[in-house]
Amino acid sequence: MIKTEILQIITGFLGSCGFAVLFNIRGKRLAGAAIGGLLSWALFVLLGYWIASEPLRYFIVSVTMSAYSEILARLLRTPTTTFIMTALVPLIPGGSLYYTMAHALSGEWTDFSGRAIYTAQLAVALALGIVLTAAVMRFFVRPIHRKRESKNDKSTDKTVSADGNQ
Repeated sequence: MIKTEILQIITGFLGSCGFAVLFNIRGKRLAGAAIGGLLSWALFVLLGYWIASEPLRYFIVSVTMSAYSEILARLLRTPTTTFIMTALVPLIPGGSLYYTMAHALSGEWTDFSGRAIYTAQLAVALALGIVLTAAVMRFFVRPIHRKRESKNDKSTDKTVSADGNQ
């Protein structure tokens, strides 16, 4: 069982790395993006031991990986989407979406509706995690950053009058 989970985590890393290359991410950013995929799937698998609800696990991993992306984006001076999109690639509910469409095409409407609701729950959990983390980061981090900038502006903002005096 552990071998399967390790293989899944490695596959999450490789999948995220592939999408990062596809998105033309290079260097340190490529490593950060690929490691994000590894961490997201490893956390999802690890949470599976304690939390049975998949949508809740999706939400927790989404919040965690969004915070990871925000931090890495600031360290590497790159847009957050560079990391969040590649880090969450392993969590895309492709299988659930496939079965939703398969039920729709075969006319199994009760199975379709149940699967569609479940797929929507997974997608909403991912989106809410991203939005919540972005909102918290904007609320708490930007005011700190603005205070730091205003202090720097006051110390360097010396105007010179027309006669050359400060």
